[in-house]
Amino acid sequence: MHFGVTFSILRGFVRQCRIFRTQWKRSYGFLKDDVKSLRSVVNPDISKIRNIGIMAHIDAGKTTTTERMLYYSGYIRALGDVDDGDTVTDYMAQERERGITIQSAAVTFDWREHRINLIDTPGHVDFTLEVERALRVLDGAVAVFDASAGVEAQTMTVWRQADKHEVPCVCFLNKMDKPGASMSSSVESIKSKLKANPIVLQIPIGSGREFIGLVDLITKQRMTWPAKGGMEDGRVFETRGLDSTDEPELLDAVSQARGTLIEQLADVDDDFAELLLGEYLDHFDAVPAGKLQEAVRRVTLARRAVPVLCGSSLKNKGVQLLLDAITAYLPAPNERNHDLGRWYNDDLCALAFKVVHEKQRGPLVFLRVYSGTMKAQSAVHNINRNGTERMSRLLLPFADQPVEIPSLSAGNIALAVGLKQTVTGDTIVSSRASALAAARRAEAQADARGTKKSSGPEVSSVVLAGVEVPEPVFFCSIEPPTMAKQADLEHALKCLQREDPSLKVRMDQDSGQTVLCGMGELHIEILHDRIRREYNIETHLGPLQVAYRETILQSVSITDTLDRTLGEKRHVVSVELAVSPCTESPADTSCRTTFTEEVEAQLPADIKEAVHNGVQSAYLQGPLLGFPMQGVRTEIRGVAIEPGTSLAMVSASVSRCMLKALKQAGGQILEPVMSLEVTVGEENLSPVLGDLAQRRGSICDIQSRLDNKVLLAMIPLAETMGYSTVLRTLTSGNATFSLELSSYEPMNPQDQNTLLNKMAGLA
Repeated sequence: MHFGVTFSILRGFVRQCRIFRTQWKRSYGFLKDDVKSLRSVVNPDISKIRNIGIMAHIDAGKTTTTERMLYYSGYIRALGDVDDGDTVTDYMAQERERGITIQSAAVTFDWREHRINLIDTPGHVDFTLEVERALRVLDGAVAVFDASAGVEAQTMTVWRQADKHEVPCVCFLNKMDKPGASMSSSVESIKSKLKANPIVLQIPIGSGREFIGLVDLITKQRMTWPAKGGMEDGRVFETRGLDSTDEPELLDAVSQARGTLIEQLADVDDDFAELLLGEYLDHFDAVPAGKLQEAVRRVTLARRAVPVLCGSSLKNKGVQLLLDAITAYLPAPNERNHDLGRWYNDDLCALAFKVVHEKQRGPLVFLRVYSGTMKAQSAVHNINRNGTERMSRLLLPFADQPVEIPSLSAGNIALAVGLKQTVTGDTIVSSRASALAAARRAEAQADARGTKKSSGPEVSSVVLAGVEVPEPVFFCSIEPPTMAKQADLEHALKCLQREDPSLKVRMDQDSGQTVLCGMGELHIEILHDRIRREYNIETHLGPLQVAYRETILQSVSITDTLDRTLGEKRHVVSVELAVSPCTESPADTSCRTTFTEEVEAQLPADIKEAVHNGVQSAYLQGPLLGFPMQGVRTEIRGVAIEPGTSLAMVSASVSRCMLKALKQAGGQILEPVMSLEVTVGEENLSPVLGDLAQRRGSICDIQSRLDNKVLLAMIPLAETMGYSTVLRTLTSGNATFSLELSSYEPMNPQDQNTLLNKMAGLA
């Protein structure tokens, strides 16, 4: 037993020494040469800039791919490893301990005369907002796939996010050296599950452990990496053209794959089709590589197809060619349609998409510059906050070692120091005058299109769209160790909320407790750990609870009169309204408020706003358990107000009338239901299915993936507490799973009564 403890301590010590050694090498090499390089070309030609993100399912190899990119570009001198906890972009203590990415990290480096601003995003569903806000400001993305698994659950989520922001993508099939890796199966899953049009640009030479290289279908070049000889870092590889000495099977595969590539490009690109029918009608195989590259770039930027490349980041194969594809096929900032950048002309316009806190520098704000030039020691105007702040310093991001620079031009990503009020989603401009000028340009353009509003130019019309923050699904109470630490805890939570908009903090009116609301068990666990480590507060968490929703079952009409005398004033309000469930669309989860035509015409604007506020306050707390309402439609049929009645009393009267109506309409609890994907060996399938049945899970499909079974199911979120531990026990650690919020579904009466009794303390 003592030997085991001693060995564990020694192993931890060796690991820390390795991390220190790698960081020292990295810092020494980076600060000696590459700081000068970054400073000397801080404002490159905008056509040479690529703002990209790495996105994928958890454990597909995003961080490892990023690490290899930095190594081959020369910005780190030693390769880090996720398992050793010494990679550049996973610099948080929690990331290094768990081997996962929690916060998206930005790095800047150069590759073949191009400046690449890269963001490594998390793959875990609890941190999906990190992916969302990164894709909001990026011009292109690299989707990384595990070649042995193809498209997985979180892959579909991040792909939908990229689609929403219309971000062109390049696919990289990683882990081609893994047993069971299949390029054809992965490409087919991209086509069927993502509804994309994959065009294969490379085919592998060998598979699994026999994977030694690849063939570029555009240039018909063969690249192979030596397995031995002291060159395992992948810097040196052999490139030569295909000839008759190569294996006949490989030559046939290349000829067939290149023919398919040419046909796919001709189907989606008219210019390329005309070229084929004109100059190369009888000899498609003679199409020059340059013409093929131009066609691939056009269809990628138009999002009519996605290029597919392959390799193995861990084995250092194929990453350099992925970098070449990023510069060749993904768009420069000036090739993306940014209307606001055009309205501001040469004036500064930037979007704050992330905030992090450092003890030495304070809050650091990540900014994407859309137009103009951002300079250090300058004042900027925040349109959303309607205030002016001074930016003390400007930094170029490089994970946790940013480089100070004097200025940065349009198309780049910067870190600003000194912006105390700016939060995620704020638009930063040079001055209020420039915002008004941009609003006038936007108004003139709308007038030319015939869509001009009746009112004058508004500054709000030239605000960049922010980030959609998903609603939290878990919550729990949090308490400081002593009341003396309450102020410190409030400060810590304020800083964390500014960093992470998906974290919600509220005060429970009944108990006076502080309540944390997050995206999942891991999310809240990480936040709790950060409060303990970064702010030195040993807080106590209450039991984790599910964020339910409420709706109603039937339509109800009700009339209520509020007659109160406060001081010498008498307030009298009579309200008539009707509530009903939204039945137009089952997917519609919003709450609506409408007025009858007669009421709409009679009520002044301030009274209608007070009525609307009263209805909205009633939506926040349902009649059963006090959870927010959804799927409810309210119609205001009459409002009678005596002179002297305050607007606050109008809102209070409407809210009270709403509460009575909601109680009479019959309440229904809606619980969050998750999409569950479990990858498990066939020998362990039966116990996993039995466990899911006990958890009220419903099986949607069981698919085969190599020697494993992929179980697709729907399961209530409340039943997933501690599921990772149970699954490891049932399968001896040989299963993986992923969860994603699917929808809110009504609970059956028996489960609802059980929940109500439990919340009331009766069960």
